[in-house]
Amino acid sequence: MLLKRFILIALLSNTLFAFDSKAYMNRNYCDQLITNPYFKVCYDYTLMGAKTITYTLDGENVNNINIKKRPSFHTEKSIKRPYRVSPKSYSKTGYDRGHMANDASFDWSMESLNSTYTMANIVPQNPKVNRYQWVKVERYARMVARKLGKLNVINIIQYGKHPKRLKKQNIAIPKGFYKILYNKEKSFERCFYYKNDSSRNDKKDKLKNHLIKCSLVEPNPLYP
Repeated sequence: MLLKRFILIALLSNTLFAFDSKAYMNRNYCDQLITNPYFKVCYDYTLMGAKTITYTLDGENVNNINIKKRPSFHTEKSIKRPYRVSPKSYSKTGYDRGHMANDASFDWSMESLNSTYTMANIVPQNPKVNRYQWVKVERYARMVARKLGKLNVINIIQYGKHPKRLKKQNIAIPKGFYKILYNKEKSFERCFYYKNDSSRNDKKDKLKNHLIKCSLVEPNPLYP
């Protein structure tokens, strides 16, 4: 009920900030752009992970079929071999394989679902954030997509200037995550931020706790 009330308030509000995704999806911001029919990835070789992932949700698809069986994670072969991440690199690290383009939004065909299991779409995510916090804003995005017909989504992964690393393959651990949701035709735009830690009471965490002004979205710093 509270989630439905929150979306109603959001849909009735006018946006004042026009977010530009191009600043976060180009070769000056990352080393390689990876594109498939479902989402785009701005991938950084130094970080061994994505900096930005964008996609558009189709309101008719997000609640259609809902395939239950999940595929296995797989390496992204379009990335040069030294910078590819193996699914095994996350084993016994204490971090989840966190989807940025989430599987539940693309489980309307085996092809679309399987695409989300590329490791180019995965970053180290605190288990409580992944399972109790981030999942709520993903669910909210699907709800908005159904209301509006379509919804553009930008996931910006925030790293510290000297990020901690997973021991296997030296994968950088994000500091936090921005999720920007917008539909320009319907004058809808909402931005959220999630710290990559378990400092909150995660099971009782509220969507509104992470709502921010879109003007506060910050690019990642340059790396030495």
